[in-house]
Amino acid sequence: MLLLQVPAIDTTAASMTASAAAQPQTLQLFDLVAKGGWVMVPIAFLFFAALYLMFERYFVIRSQTKADANFIDNIRDMVAQGNIKSAESFAKNQRTAMGRVFEKAIGRIGSPIREIESTIETVGQIELSRLERNMGYLGIIAGIAPMMGFIGTISGIIRIFYDISLTDNISVGIIAGGLYEKMITSGAGLIVGVIAYTCYHLLNMMIERFTLALEVNAFEFIEVLQKPTTEPARMR
Repeated sequence: MLLLQVPAIDTTAASMTASAAAQPQTLQLFDLVAKGGWVMVPIAFLFFAALYLMFERYFVIRSQTKADANFIDNIRDMVAQGNIKSAESFAKNQRTAMGRVFEKAIGRIGSPIREIESTIETVGQIELSRLERNMGYLGIIAGIAPMMGFIGTISGIIRIFYDISLTDNISVGIIAGGLYEKMITSGAGLIVGVIAYTCYHLLNMMIERFTLALEVNAFEFIEVLQKPTTEPARMR
């Protein structure tokens, strides 16, 4: 009876060992990054640079492009009533790009309309340049990061075939293992590139909305300035 129980114990132990060996190994994120090699260092730098530029530009653009919904209406009413100083002070207190544009424009009231329009255009371009500062770096990162990933993959493939030429041993395991490690850099580069590309265009959309609002408000402002000169002409 005892002899019959011993093989049962050995079979159970063997099956437990086989099942444990059959369990697939899981890869952690840090392990994947480490297997990518030296190319992951510049890719990581580009990733954090993209995040910094994204948040820095987002908060700057958001704070500088927000405006009171009744901003141009208040300006228009003050100018129509002749309260030029109040309108200029109101625009200055906005502390936004829109406020600075109209502060300069209001200060030009009394000059020819073309000069006021030129002031709005010039100051508007200056403010847009301030909003777009460092935006070009996001575009550069969107283009460089995927290329850095491909460089890592190509260098890894070259290394694999070089090792094969030295050992004269073509093994699927060796090739597949080296390839998956080196293609990590391509995946990481593409991810960073997509993030930078998406952020770049989202921020540009915010700037384009501000540009449209500025053009609409400038048109309404110039229209108010032209009314006192056109209405007397009609009365004649």
